[in-house]
Amino acid sequence: MDFSQLNSAEQAHMTKIIEKKQMQDFLRLYSGLVERCFSSCCNDFTSKALSSKEEQCVMNCADKFLKHSERVGQRFAELNAEAMGPKP
Repeated sequence: MDFSQLNSAEQAHMTKIIEKKQMQDFLRLYSGLVERCFSSCCNDFTSKALSSKEEQCVMNCADKFLKHSERVGQRFAELNAEAMGPKP
């Protein structure tokens, strides 16, 4: 985004809004990760600790979720770059 036409106070305000939105997006991603992996992997509540099977499941789930999110972000960036590229 180009904020060059805004004064410094407006630029600072816009930067603050963008940072807040990025934090909200991160927390939404993290919350989704926790919810999905907990629901999928944690089903034995007879102990405070995770079993080795549950722990491995959570690790695999988190790894898959993060790789998927990274790939979606990359693809979005690729599509955005194509859309912003020079038109013939």
